[in-house]
Amino acid sequence: MKTLKIAIVLILVSGWEAIQAQQEPMYTHYMYNTLVINPGYTGSREALSVTALHRSQWVNYKGAPIVQTLTMHAPLKNDHLGLGLSVTNDKIGPTNNTAVFADFAYIMKLNTKSKLALGLSAGVNIFQADLNSLQLDQQADPSFQNNISNKINPNFGFGAYYSRERFYAGISIPNIIQNNYLVVNLPNGSTWAGKEQRHYYFIAGTMIKLSDNLEFKPTTFVKLTPAAPIQADVTASFVIVKKLLLGVMYRTGDAFGGLIGLDVTSQFHVGYSFDYSYGVKTFKYNNGSHEIVLRYDFNFSNKKQIRSPRYF
Repeated sequence: MKTLKIAIVLILVSGWEAIQAQQEPMYTHYMYNTLVINPGYTGSREALSVTALHRSQWVNYKGAPIVQTLTMHAPLKNDHLGLGLSVTNDKIGPTNNTAVFADFAYIMKLNTKSKLALGLSAGVNIFQADLNSLQLDQQADPSFQNNISNKINPNFGFGAYYSRERFYAGISIPNIIQNNYLVVNLPNGSTWAGKEQRHYYFIAGTMIKLSDNLEFKPTTFVKLTPAAPIQADVTASFVIVKKLLLGVMYRTGDAFGGLIGLDVTSQFHVGYSFDYSYGVKTFKYNNGSHEIVLRYDFNFSNKKQIRSPRYF
């Protein structure tokens, strides 16, 4: 019975019921995983930038979310266009969603210090659910009779990203189409549907110089979806001698934690975070969430000098 309750809770979190709840993966390192959140970020790092992230959420909680992302993007030769690719694999209990999206941005120079990029993404979400693996009290429940195998839903997203050397802000809708995962005809004549919900994102951050060897980097990530509470991540980080990052984070109604990062070279960054859930019923049964991020910027051109450091 305990396993069944856990499975049902996780399915509800992932949006299977016809309720309106947040379904997208959460990231503590959202400031390094920006392309997944906003396609307007495409090409903004002035090099071929590759980022890999792994998140294990609610460790020791059976069926808890596990997510991996891989992104790569680069500007084109004229500096006004950016191209990228984003891949996300999100597993929750018996469900697994893999998203593959191509990203495109048109970058406008507003003046010598600031840019505005308008981004589009297009791709597919590939959804699977092993419903037969669940232990049910009522074996004839029609909602769990058939597995879902490689349910492909096309989608597209939009984002606007404004940036200066020490400040950025962006708004985005990563998945505009609200696709159905599954529609079930119930015995009482009604229907039950698992449906994607549209999410609206806002991101912002800045870098404040406190001394030659110490800088303050506050960032935020606000998530909005209909009929669900607004959720905001607020992160306060300090960058020491332009290499070591130490920070704390707070996610409204959910978690708090810490981050550590290191610029191993001017091109390679590695980061780790731990956050602990306090606002959900699962906190008694898990040992927190771990996240690892790796980012590498490739510079193949000897003619173009890349600005260093790149704060975002």
